[in-house]
Amino acid sequence: MTSPTDLHRQLEIMQPLLLRFALLQLRNKTAAEDAVQETLLAILEKPDSFAGQSSFRTYVTGILKYKIIDHLRAQKRETPLTVNDGDSETELIDHLFTADGHTISPPATWGEPESVLQQKDFFRILQLCLENLPEKTAQVFMMREWLELDAEDICKELGVSASNLWVILYRARLRLRECLDIHWFVHRQPGK
Repeated sequence: MTSPTDLHRQLEIMQPLLLRFALLQLRNKTAAEDAVQETLLAILEKPDSFAGQSSFRTYVTGILKYKIIDHLRAQKRETPLTVNDGDSETELIDHLFTADGHTISPPATWGEPESVLQQKDFFRILQLCLENLPEKTAQVFMMREWLELDAEDICKELGVSASNLWVILYRARLRLRECLDIHWFVHRQPGK
């Protein structure tokens, strides 16, 4: 791979990004810092484990994902989890859809997905939108979409039914869509 000095430098540069990702998922600064430190320690203990089959950043993020999953499993054993999002999704649905189920206005054009995803500002806005979701809703969404856990595994980890899981994911997607439409895509349309 690279020299130990280069490895330390690369990890030092990546540490703030890793911490932001872990904090977004765990919503606890101490737990996020622990997950990042465990990730960095795992890499430093076995620096030759990186085979170069992906980018180094992807490799490090993959390890962090598993550390976060381990933390979530440990947390499940330690404290009971309740999902309580309130009733505000009714207002959101009424705002986005007519009584016959059609959208009030079509979603804004989001542009070319690959180019949009490459922009740092998009991820900053997405992070803010995720932070504004109820904690458990954001956690379920991140477990499914970012950590790529199966629905069955999420249900088992969080002690929720499959139907409850899909309702939570539906609510998360609605709220993220609205937030991104307002704070990102509307401002990126030509002439705005």
